[in-house]
Amino acid sequence: MRRSNLITHLTLTAGIPIVIALAVAFTIGASRSGLSGTMNPEPIKDPVIAPAQQLGDAFAMVAAHVKPAVVSVFSERSVNTQSDESPNPLNDDLLRRFFGDQLPPQLRQQQPNHSIQRGMGSGMIIDTQGHILTNNHVVQDETSLQVQLADKRQFDAEVVSTDPKTDVAIIKLKGDVPSDLPTVQLGDSDKLRPGDLVMAIGAPFGLQQTVTHGIISATGRSDVGIADFEDFLQTDTPINPGNSGGPLVNMLGEVIGMNSAIATRVGQSAGVGFSIPINMIQSMMPTLIKGGTISRGMLGVAIQNLSKDLADQFGLSDTKGALVSQVTKDSPAEKAGIKPGDVIVEFNGKDILDTTRLRNLVAATAPGTEAKVDLMREGKKQTVSVKLGKLSSDTTPSLGQNGESGDTLSKLGITAQPLTPELANQFGVQEQSGVVISDVQPGTPAARANLQAGDVITQANRKPVSSVDDLRNAISGSKNSVLLLVKRKGASLFVALPLK
Repeated sequence: MRRSNLITHLTLTAGIPIVIALAVAFTIGASRSGLSGTMNPEPIKDPVIAPAQQLGDAFAMVAAHVKPAVVSVFSERSVNTQSDESPNPLNDDLLRRFFGDQLPPQLRQQQPNHSIQRGMGSGMIIDTQGHILTNNHVVQDETSLQVQLADKRQFDAEVVSTDPKTDVAIIKLKGDVPSDLPTVQLGDSDKLRPGDLVMAIGAPFGLQQTVTHGIISATGRSDVGIADFEDFLQTDTPINPGNSGGPLVNMLGEVIGMNSAIATRVGQSAGVGFSIPINMIQSMMPTLIKGGTISRGMLGVAIQNLSKDLADQFGLSDTKGALVSQVTKDSPAEKAGIKPGDVIVEFNGKDILDTTRLRNLVAATAPGTEAKVDLMREGKKQTVSVKLGKLSSDTTPSLGQNGESGDTLSKLGITAQPLTPELANQFGVQEQSGVVISDVQPGTPAARANLQAGDVITQANRKPVSSVDDLRNAISGSKNSVLLLVKRKGASLFVALPLK
């Protein structure tokens, strides 16, 4: 998981148990009402506090408007408690005391090899058919789902479709859906500004229908390391484990985000929370509601952010845009005439501030769409039309100069792709299996180890690699370094890449 200097742990805000300490108030002496001569003071009526009262009334009105459509999501999953190292773990201290680690066969069969793990998150009802928006990590791999409405009615639920790359899921109530279901109203997250007042509603630590408030701290956070495609809203609104999938709303009572994670050193809110902007979700909702899979557009370029020095080299007045460092052979970008050294400044009329903005816009556009791309080439602005291809589900997002995808691959500075015949031909590769490195970011461990585009990774941490998913799974648990077996021009070599 990617970490910044300020973020020690990123906690996905699905529910966990909590121990609550009860504070007991002891009354010393006589009660106030019983004291002789005591008078109850009048409420403060000074006009100075009127704005505070009005703000409180506004928060109460927004909460009352949204809360009926916010639900709690209860989940169960079966977890295997046996491991390869200890196929029959001893969970009973008394048996262990008598038999040590050698449990008799007649007792070994009584030991459970799985347990039920329970979780809790939040969600929001988005239509009267009973569809509910929540996080993928709230419902992923669950064997049982139950939803409780704000009015305490409970329903079994099922997963309709998910998109793990953005951590979004749609679930639906089973059976007869009530005709009186309340629904949330969706707003426009693109209008948000740092400083805007917002509220979060959900079930932190299992405390259902909890309301908290704060402000938008930042927009466009893309280096959090939770999902492949990120454009998070950052908020100081207190959100905690159990808030996952719940709404972040503006002062009009509109949902402008879905709460997903917190940055914390202590496992609870430290004033840095992350919500998926609702505009990113809305474009996917029609497909997910129908049970479909999200298809993403593909341009076919490797891109990087512009530094001041790079901007000067390319004759640009600022660092806005995405610098094209590589164009994939026979890709939509190559067919449209895009070249290395071009700086993409607009995509379908939307300004490109950095690589994350371009990657998200391209991914959110359907394959086959004719897109207009404005770019700077040798100091002059040009416009080209690109018919987008389809992004393979086995391809990692192209990384910018700072490795925006946030996973271990980005820390290493590698962009990897499946070894297709086309890529093998492009890089002159003879191998038949593995994944090919299509880009190496400067200043990263991969660059310092002299890894190059065209190198083929066949093993990672001594595990065979035949797909990008294999590679990511093999290195995901690495703490200090990653060991790769790389083939280059028919020769193999081991390369150790430090992670710190």
